[in-house]
Amino acid sequence: MFDHYLVRKDSLENVEEEGIITGFRFAVRNSNYRGVFASLHNGYYLVVDGTLYPREVQKFEVNGKAPRTFDDMKNAGYEHWDFDDEAYVYVQKEGGLGPGKHTMLIKQAVFSAYGYFDGCEEYVSNPPVPGPETRHYLIMDKTFYPVTYELELQEEK
Repeated sequence: MFDHYLVRKDSLENVEEEGIITGFRFAVRNSNYRGVFASLHNGYYLVVDGTLYPREVQKFEVNGKAPRTFDDMKNAGYEHWDFDDEAYVYVQKEGGLGPGKHTMLIKQAVFSAYGYFDGCEEYVSNPPVPGPETRHYLIMDKTFYPVTYELELQEEK
């Protein structure tokens, strides 16, 4: 629905920890106009410059809390991510991204918040890997297909 507003275009930057560039990050918004409980967020299908970055190398920063893995996010059942609140996706990549423009293909994966369906327990225990074709009645993907962005890596501040 709001898939072309998922990523803030001027937000791509490398992440430095103790003087070493350990990856990159970018600002995202929730694609669901109602917002979502943070525990229902299952990660992103994310390809940057042709390289797939699975959810295992992604962390998520929302509501002013330190970046967490999506497995950690499962415990955020009382925390809500509102529609217009920005969050950050952190991606582990030794050396980060090079200067210039980068092509990002992204799809947000969020569990359904509409009640119990057959198969819910199995689905929550073994969620599908976020992917370009992942479609399931228990995923409240408002981004049905990956969206492409051209982003410029921002200079250090």
